[in-house]
Amino acid sequence: MSQPAPKITKDGRFAYEAAGNPNATPLIFLHGIGGAARAWRRQLASFSDRFRTVAWDMPGYGRSAPLASVSIAALAEALQQFIEQLGAARPILVGHSIGGMIVQKWLVRSPELAQAVVLAQTSPAFGKADGDWQKSFIAARLGPLDRGETMKSLAPSLVKELVGDDPDPNGMELARECMGSVPEASYRAMMLALIGFDQRSTLGNISVPTLLLSGSRDNNAPAPMMAKTATYIPGAEYVELAGVGHLANLERPDAFDEALGKFLNSLATKA
Repeated sequence: MSQPAPKITKDGRFAYEAAGNPNATPLIFLHGIGGAARAWRRQLASFSDRFRTVAWDMPGYGRSAPLASVSIAALAEALQQFIEQLGAARPILVGHSIGGMIVQKWLVRSPELAQAVVLAQTSPAFGKADGDWQKSFIAARLGPLDRGETMKSLAPSLVKELVGDDPDPNGMELARECMGSVPEASYRAMMLALIGFDQRSTLGNISVPTLLLSGSRDNNAPAPMMAKTATYIPGAEYVELAGVGHLANLERPDAFDEALGKFLNSLATKA
């Protein structure tokens, strides 16, 4: 049975896609640096029978206005403004990669506004600019742009580096499309915004139900790191998807949806 297409909206500063009953519990998806709202279309449809599913275009992406100055703190403030724009009371937030970092920062300023959160393939810290891994990470991603490549020309190789075993072909086509359409200025700004991010000291203060979701083949947010992170969050659940790289919802949408669905079902039984 075909699912209804998500509604694509530009309202105020933010563009987003949404599906489901506007009066249902909001389930909000936040994409990563190479993503877009449309990267979540499968999930918007899959969970729209029970939730008001929403995926934003992060500031500087799609038709969302860019920030004057980009930082994780500024993005967390933008998330709060987006939630207020939606009129979304007690949302469940699903943050992937930098989206998960934004959720962590947002929780510091709004610790009890969420009903629950999912931190998917993300990290509580990136580190300082002078670290060897950090320098290598940034150089590998920005160097080709400095040498004249474009996001469109880089998209196939960037996506290939991110994924694990036997990714879904349709998901990979969408991943390349999203990556290739990211404005270069936004990509650069988001990469540099990672530097210095560190929320490790606040993990123990997260007081809402939390799922940490990792991929066993993810080199950007390695599974052992995410498993350790889960131990610092009171009552957190941890799920590792075998053979999956950094783009779980696109690589293995069935496995991603199953893990998310089980977590959402557990919330219902606790209510």
